[in-house]
Amino acid sequence: MAYDAKTQKAFVTNGAVSGFDILSFADLESGKFTEVASQKRLLLADFGVEDVKDITSIAVHPTRDLVAISAARNDKTDKGYIVFVNKNGGFLSSVQVGSLPDMVTFTPDGTKALVANEGEPSQDYSVDTEGSISVIDVTGAPAGFTAKELTFSEDLIDDKVRVSSRGSKLEQLEPEYITVSADSRTAYVAMQENNAIATIDLVEEKIVSVKGLGVIDHSVEGNEMDAIKDGEIKIEKQPILTYHLPDAISTFTVGGNEYIITPNEGDTRDWDAYSEEKKVGKLGEIELKAENYAGYTQEELDAFDVGLLEDFKVTTESGYNEETGKYEALYGFGGRSFSIFNAETMELVYDSGNEFETITKEAAPEYFNSDNEEVAKDDRSNSKGPEPETAVTGVINGKTYAFIALERFGGIMVYDVSNPASPSFVSLLSSRDFSVTQFAGDLEGDDAGKFAGDVSPEGLQFIPANQSPTGKALLAATHEVSGTVAVYQFE
Repeated sequence: MAYDAKTQKAFVTNGAVSGFDILSFADLESGKFTEVASQKRLLLADFGVEDVKDITSIAVHPTRDLVAISAARNDKTDKGYIVFVNKNGGFLSSVQVGSLPDMVTFTPDGTKALVANEGEPSQDYSVDTEGSISVIDVTGAPAGFTAKELTFSEDLIDDKVRVSSRGSKLEQLEPEYITVSADSRTAYVAMQENNAIATIDLVEEKIVSVKGLGVIDHSVEGNEMDAIKDGEIKIEKQPILTYHLPDAISTFTVGGNEYIITPNEGDTRDWDAYSEEKKVGKLGEIELKAENYAGYTQEELDAFDVGLLEDFKVTTESGYNEETGKYEALYGFGGRSFSIFNAETMELVYDSGNEFETITKEAAPEYFNSDNEEVAKDDRSNSKGPEPETAVTGVINGKTYAFIALERFGGIMVYDVSNPASPSFVSLLSSRDFSVTQFAGDLEGDDAGKFAGDVSPEGLQFIPANQSPTGKALLAATHEVSGTVAVYQFE
């Protein structure tokens, strides 16, 4: 979702119809539940943009009457589009960009639109396009907009970036999400499958670096996890390393320093022709080595029953010793946490460790690690747990807060990050109705059409008090499964 403070309109992608809805937030009132209907629904087909599979992102210009929509083609390996409309939904122009444009955003100064072209392979791997970044100068008339494509080179990639999969190194790079520094001089791009962040110099319009984020060691105190799907809650030390694999990242500034917050969701290369994902029980021979873990001695690992983790999903691309033919470490997907990195150095400043699982265990034990399409306790423990998807930050009464959406559980974590090295948990928000145990699309008869509140938060938009229709800070959350937008107000 994108929000325009001047018109108090929200623009929400609608993947089901390859279009977007325009909502008015003008009638929202403090202390009152308000249901907001769509003022207008527009399809990309209405603008003559054909052969479009999905709308992936939407952004509102900070000052101009301009909205940008990213659209992937039916064949996702073909070049996609950025469609520009005005805030009433009137078509202005379209610009061709790289394959599978996954996210579009404007720079804070309004001079550029930036696009992350993910460049995923086809299911059969017959085509695997390289990911790229498109830069569109939006200072002139929309009819004259053109895209400059920034491409990667191998010399930019450090040795922690995940590029040991199928295809060339450059084919494996998949830009996912873009966040921009407050001064509009630098962009940071999440490369989710690569467990990396790319830095873009927006003044020179060039890619500066691609740096890997490392791993989280779940044998260390504070990083325990529930890795076993058995209907019980067991947050325990495990011989598991997980890649952060962040999705929708965000930047914030404290004390003149820029920081990047990453929701460590996890994602895999899982296509018809190739998949890196496998359960531990089907890996083959495993002989774990203590040199890979900070929290185990070799004696403890030798006594550990790896069979307990037989259903836990790991990557086959890491931890394998070709000389011995055995896996010496287990690498999972997503840290089940959020992290804060120094934007200049990409050094880790903070990670929330096991807090998401610990907090949801206390707040809603019957729905711990539930899925987003049905209520099932402990259902996601052997995969990515609560699955943090999106992070945004905002300032309320002088304090900087981070909001992290948990896609599977269906909640939003709120942290005070005024001290980036030592954030503090504030609250867990959820407007999901857990009494409905299945997603409405799976129900029949009298139950058809029901939905379970707001399920599976996918995108977040913070609206500061001075831009809010109620005069108080708001957080809008788009929900993928229920197809709803929830707006929360902070007193």
